[in-house]
Amino acid sequence: MHTLLPFLLAMIAAIVLLNMWATKLKIAYPILLVIAGLLISFIPGLPVVKIDPDLIFFLFLPPLLFEAAWSISFKEMKKWWRIIGSFAFLVVFFTALSVALVTNHIIPGFTIALGFLLGGIVSPPDAVSTGAITKFVKIPKSTSAILEGESLLNDASSLIIFRFALVAVGTGQFIWREATLSFLWMVIGGVGIGLLLGWIFVQAHKRLPTDAPSDIALTLIEPYFMYWIAEQVHSSGVLAVVAGGLFMSSKRLIFLNSASRIKGYSVWESFVFILNGIVFLIIGLELPEIVDGLRSKGIPLGTAIGYGLLVTGVLVGARIISSYAAMVTTFIFRPSVAPRATSRKRQMLMPLLLGWTGMRGVVSLAAALAIPVTLADGTAFPYRNLILFITFVVILVTLVVQGLTLPYFISRTQLFVGLNTGKEEETSHEIKQKLRQHIYQFLKSKYDNELQGNKGMEKMLHHWEEKTKAADDDWMNDKTKAIFVEMLESQRQFLAELNKDPSINEETIRQQLYQIDLEEERLKII
Repeated sequence: MHTLLPFLLAMIAAIVLLNMWATKLKIAYPILLVIAGLLISFIPGLPVVKIDPDLIFFLFLPPLLFEAAWSISFKEMKKWWRIIGSFAFLVVFFTALSVALVTNHIIPGFTIALGFLLGGIVSPPDAVSTGAITKFVKIPKSTSAILEGESLLNDASSLIIFRFALVAVGTGQFIWREATLSFLWMVIGGVGIGLLLGWIFVQAHKRLPTDAPSDIALTLIEPYFMYWIAEQVHSSGVLAVVAGGLFMSSKRLIFLNSASRIKGYSVWESFVFILNGIVFLIIGLELPEIVDGLRSKGIPLGTAIGYGLLVTGVLVGARIISSYAAMVTTFIFRPSVAPRATSRKRQMLMPLLLGWTGMRGVVSLAAALAIPVTLADGTAFPYRNLILFITFVVILVTLVVQGLTLPYFISRTQLFVGLNTGKEEETSHEIKQKLRQHIYQFLKSKYDNELQGNKGMEKMLHHWEEKTKAADDDWMNDKTKAIFVEMLESQRQFLAELNKDPSINEETIRQQLYQIDLEEERLKII
């Protein structure tokens, strides 16, 4: 333990340094993490870090999915539910089926069940990787909402495929009737349990005398409870975490105060960042053992790399084909909801862009590492090392090739030039102006008497939006501060109502709410 602990601390330090380097190079940090994982495999003498495959899902997936559910806008998901649903379910199944058929035909002894297992692992694009890459290029909020919503739901759908394929490999049979009933229970039960537990946790936060540290600590363990309880009744822990996370995210203004929201955001951002880095480095530490396992089974390293590149090509091709098929289907059957492109070039290139954003990441790695070492009868799990190796190759190629070329592709094709440019800034300006009018009317209607002759109230009324320096106690007394806090809460309620407008992007609303939280925290230290 004394030798392993410094190594684990060194891993975290390396993750932080890689992130700083990625920021300086202006590339997404998952790209450097996966390359670092590869380079680590060449370093001799490093300790072997082994984690029980049964614990991989439980340790890594709940917080990663929970954080993703909190980050995404549920309103945007509802707005684009058709394309998100098609990519999250139909495209995932089509991709997994494509991988299963190709690998069954190409890899000797690779069954359809093993193909679906591999397809379930590598089919979901990674939200963290996509978000980290697209932050260096300007894309419309609608496109980012589609990518985020898809990446959240396709994790659930692909891992359900993974679970069924795992059972099929272990038992050697697949009964459609039982599988259908089990699938329905996994979906309905998982969503139901997640919503129920989410409601219970919201009530607990509201009724217990919690502060920011205790609120944050509770949110760190809540996704684990959702996942574990759902799995105990043989439902989908993944869907439970996603549904519960979305519900709690929509209620964040009700059960969390400003301090909990601000501090919790920073804690969760760091926590998920470290988890992502650890998974990438763990696969690097296991690569030498995986390669030795391949050689022991008579599979040359070059052949395994070829399989990995083949599967990568299948994934990219299936996603691009699905993107164009979705566009054609929409124009034929739902022309009223088809997106209106400003040019034929943009209309034809947009599906290609969506197809090229399928970078794989930490969820695929966690799923691959979760494959048991042995079957129920004690025999070695077939092709486990090959599946792990192919998964790593897929992640490496998609992150490095697609991740590095995506910004160039967007800038070179100028897909988003002139598309809604300035609209988001204009919307943000309009919201700020509406807030000013709302605050003015709020103060005039409720505190008109206090305004007369009160320097602080006059300053609040006329100059509050300039973020005045409230260090002068002669105007920021207890009464003025209480009114100021009440005014901030009124702004939150106003923004919550404004957010019901489907034409307003929720990210803009969240930015304003975050500024209000910061303003309230500043008041506490005056």
